[in-house]
Amino acid sequence: MSAGTRPIAPPPALVEPAAPPAPRAGLRGWLALAALMLPVLLISVDNTVLSFALPQITEQLRPSAAQQLWIVDAYSLVLAALLVPMGSLGDRIGRRRLLLIGASGFALVSLGAAFAPDATTLIAARAVLGLFGATLMPATMSLLRTIFLDPGQRRLAIAVWAAGFAGGAALGPLLGGVLLEHFWWGSVFLLALPMLLPMLLLVPLLVPESRDPRPGRLDLWGILLTLAAMGAFAGGVKTLAEGALALGSGLVAAGVALACLFVRRQLRRPDPMLDMALFRHRGFSTAVLVNILSVIGFVGFVFVRSQQLQLVLGLDPIAAGLVLLPGLAVMVLAGLLVVPVARRIGPHATIPVSLLFSLAAYLMLAVTPADAGPGFVALAFALLGLGIGAAETVSNDLILATAPPAKAGAAAAVSETAYEVGALLGTTLIGGALAMIYRSALLVPQGLSAPAEAQARETLAGAIALAQELPAAQGAALRDAAAAAFDAGMSVSAWAGLALMLGAILLAAITLRPRPAGGAARQGRARSRG
Repeated sequence: MSAGTRPIAPPPALVEPAAPPAPRAGLRGWLALAALMLPVLLISVDNTVLSFALPQITEQLRPSAAQQLWIVDAYSLVLAALLVPMGSLGDRIGRRRLLLIGASGFALVSLGAAFAPDATTLIAARAVLGLFGATLMPATMSLLRTIFLDPGQRRLAIAVWAAGFAGGAALGPLLGGVLLEHFWWGSVFLLALPMLLPMLLLVPLLVPESRDPRPGRLDLWGILLTLAAMGAFAGGVKTLAEGALALGSGLVAAGVALACLFVRRQLRRPDPMLDMALFRHRGFSTAVLVNILSVIGFVGFVFVRSQQLQLVLGLDPIAAGLVLLPGLAVMVLAGLLVVPVARRIGPHATIPVSLLFSLAAYLMLAVTPADAGPGFVALAFALLGLGIGAAETVSNDLILATAPPAKAGAAAAVSETAYEVGALLGTTLIGGALAMIYRSALLVPQGLSAPAEAQARETLAGAIALAQELPAAQGAALRDAAAAAFDAGMSVSAWAGLALMLGAILLAAITLRPRPAGGAARQGRARSRG
């Protein structure tokens, strides 16, 4: 078309009328957001408070290294496997109804977890908590999608949601530190009660019910496949950490195969539990992968450094929580302040630039001696929180914005599944690698019995507890050897986190890059000629 040629206007019948502006939420909508933040705070508090209670749990219940990881991972495993099914169930029976059912069950099971007499019972309670937790997170985010229809309000609501998640992570160490200073480790599970009881009263009054008008059938076989796939993969990584290479590799391979069967089943079903068409959108799939990689780095940091602060540097739980508090506060602020920035420059630049700060944090940890003090850990965590807080707000908005409103529950479930898969892999991969390196690097002092040596090699907490029972010289030697072995594991975990952040940056920078305008114009002219 020449420069002086005017474009031919389409016939009036083909001109699409401008879409009316989306209605804006009023005061009731923002009050509903406040009520929905309570389960979000609970889940995030639960994630961080357990890491700080783990040394006391290990000392009193004496779990093995594998049981120690399962105490953390049983919750994330079941939660990650059931988030998508529960998101679909909420689309069917009502998201608000599912939220209320899950909150009631979570409160009751938390009571049982608080008084667990042994590690096996605690692991079982954590698994059941994962079942009820899976009903909370997708329901909260999908209800936000239906309450806040205006894009600007929705973006701000999601930023508040993400800030609340980070705020709960900040409260976890402080609340846990206070409780652990004065009560037994089970008291951290009782935090669920004061958070969920007000929610059970406010949500029916403020939050409207919503559901998918055409929900699919509940896919029981699909649910079993996800549970089996994640269980096999997580168990395989833990088995590899214990040195059983053949069995561990077989379990990992089985987990991957079962995951492929799940995807194949969803592609063939007329009404899939997880609409795989969502992943055809480049922004959606990239945001999910960025979330997974970011959360692996975040949870892996908290898992490793909370043990370092308490067991190696000798801080009490309150002091250890205060070390991480600045980073968690930065994470909250970054999630809120990134909203106007993302509106101006878009996710293709906001996400990778934000994650550069997290990359810098892991680079500091990788090149600095592992015995650096608490101030250094606080600075690194602040940089990590700055990057992840900003990036996750933008990626979560991208996930919801690219999904149709009727599939808000499924999209929100995918977003939360990404977080929980990241949390699961953060402790499974980084925690498993840490345990494997610690076990192989530990130089046990001479004179220990075989059972004592086995206890020292299981976990750092086990070695520290054993050192307190030995003669002074022998105990000091064991304590120093255990700290050195743990330092070696932390160094490897830092390089692993560096690789994760770099991968997330490259993924976002390449796949979210806008397509050239000229290409779109050429495609439009080709369609016109056709």
